Amino acid sequence: MERLRANGHAAYLVGGSLRDLLLGREPADWDLATDARPEQVAALVPGSRADNPFGTVFAPTAGGPVEITTFRADRAYEDFRRPSGVDFGERIEDDLARRDFTVNAIAWGGAPGSAPAAIDPFDGRGDLDRRLLRAVGDPAARFREDALRTLRAIRLAAVLGFEIEPATLTAIGEAAPLAIHLSGERIAAEIERLLAAERPSVGLRLAMGSGLLRVIAPLLAEQRGVAQNKAPGEDLWDHTCRTVDAAAAGTASPTVRLAALLHDIGKPATVDGGHFYGHEIVGAEQAVDLLRRWNRPRDTVERVAHLIRHHMFGYAPAWSDAAVRRFIGKVGRDRLADLFALREADNVGSGRAADVDGLDELRARVDRELAAGSAIDRSGLAIDGADLIAELGLTPGPTIGRILDRLVERVVADPTRNERGRLLETARAIVSGDR
Repeated sequence: MERLRANGHAAYLVGGSLRDLLLGREPADWDLATDARPEQVAALVPGSRADNPFGTVFAPTAGGPVEITTFRADRAYEDFRRPSGVDFGERIEDDLARRDFTVNAIAWGGAPGSAPAAIDPFDGRGDLDRRLLRAVGDPAARFREDALRTLRAIRLAAVLGFEIEPATLTAIGEAAPLAIHLSGERIAAEIERLLAAERPSVGLRLAMGSGLLRVIAPLLAEQRGVAQNKAPGEDLWDHTCRTVDAAAAGTASPTVRLAALLHDIGKPATVDGGHFYGHEIVGAEQAVDLLRRWNRPRDTVERVAHLIRHHMFGYAPAWSDAAVRRFIGKVGRDRLADLFALREADNVGSGRAADVDGLDELRARVDRELAAGSAIDRSGLAIDGADLIAELGLTPGPTIGRILDRLVERVVADPTRNERGRLLETARAIVSGDR
């Protein structure tokens, strides 16, 4: 800001960074607005880049990149997402008038030689004090311009703990069908940021009530009104919201939070006389379809689907140690922590204690098996495929894998079998058909 001002340009801190500062929150990033044209900004900031049509320069700093945008007025929006172009301006007030919500339409700074001051033409600071999210100007026009603002509103309400001003909330509902124009990436980015809130259910319930959820995730919207035997007086959607909040209250990873949102997505399609047979299998497939539409990374899709597919596991204290080892092998040792976190959230979402049904006992037994170095899968065997080829004269191919899997079964049942000599002897017997 000082560099811009020293070179004859106005400079202001704007947007979410200033909003968060005024709320006492740590800003996630920094945004400046200036009357300098992009090429002038780039010339003043070595290493910066300006490769977009909206007048934004990305300036590197020790604390991360700063976005510096020339004052602008947007032209007509043609795709319910971005303006067809921008016109650069000279006044910060005109730039603030194009922004989404009053709490994001505050600026702090000034022209060269002036004392920095706050510019707040829409009473954004008053809305911060009131903890109110209100659109700048006509809310219907704001959401018609950019349909993503509807999702951003419910996400900000959840993250900041704000109410949405009634006229703004009504306009979100009216504009909800426009969300069909949003890309999967943009929808997913807002949902994942919403799930990182302290109480994601605030935004999720707004999404349901406004009709947004039916546009961006119709199978989730079908949960409203589906009865189940969980917390008295609550339906399946209430359970999902409770589960997501429980995941957020703990140390759940983003993957677990996403799985908590989708863990019962298969129930409406499988309801049968108060039961939901196979909902975890159907739900895993439906979650894959949704997450692919949201263009999530392949690893994220696979991990979330895996958690949903396995979240209905049952445990009994009578399990043998071999049964515990089989459970580890089925779930995967690198997935256990997330699965336990999801089950805890699901339990709390059902109005129960997090560790019911022996969950802590199972976790302790799993930890003991892992600490003991028990062989759970092929990687734990004392031999590998190369040994089978060298010692038994086998040729590479599917047969090698099948033999290794059978050896794993024997070692899981009896860890003392996991010795090179015994395994090779067993493998010879398998090949000869004696066992």
